[in-house]
Amino acid sequence: MKSAIAPGMLRRLLFQPAAMFEELSETRPEPLVVFFRYVVWLALAPPVFAFIGASIFGWRIGGAQPLYLGPGELVLISIAYFFALLFGFVSTAVIAQWMATTYGARHSLGIHFVLVTVIALPLAVGSVIHLFPHVFINVLVLIPTMMWSMYLLYSGLPVMLKISPERGMLMSSALIGYLLVACVSLLGITVALWSGGLGPSLGV
Repeated sequence: MKSAIAPGMLRRLLFQPAAMFEELSETRPEPLVVFFRYVVWLALAPPVFAFIGASIFGWRIGGAQPLYLGPGELVLISIAYFFALLFGFVSTAVIAQWMATTYGARHSLGIHFVLVTVIALPLAVGSVIHLFPHVFINVLVLIPTMMWSMYLLYSGLPVMLKISPERGMLMSSALIGYLLVACVSLLGITVALWSGGLGPSLGV
């Protein structure tokens, strides 16, 4: 069996997902290899795009005037964004590995790192819209990319983890439940920090 992800596999996931799921199901990837070769760069894209967009156009919320932040604040927010994405990736992979016992799926952490990388790929590609950080436009673009990620999750998980489609659907739904709870929790933490003075002021 292959011991690592072959170069170019992530690019082929965009155009030949079914074939790639089959190939990935036969790999034995090392978690650290996946993390440093793919995950770090995928997680770096959204903060970089957001930093560039916010620097040039400012943050736009509805019809309000653009909100511009200083370089220092933008750097801190972008760094926090980057580490939040990395934490989300690792925690999701660990949760998936924990669920694997219940659903009779492959248990190695490496394959779960690959699974979450597959799920995250559309979101990393779609984050290019952060170059123009308007809330409405970003939502219009990121909702289809989230649907794309969900398609990859539901179709790829049973193949990559070698379980039946029925168990794959249940495990995928459980993972989505975890991700929804995590997103709501992150929003709550963000609002609390912002209200506590650790975010930009929107006062006029």
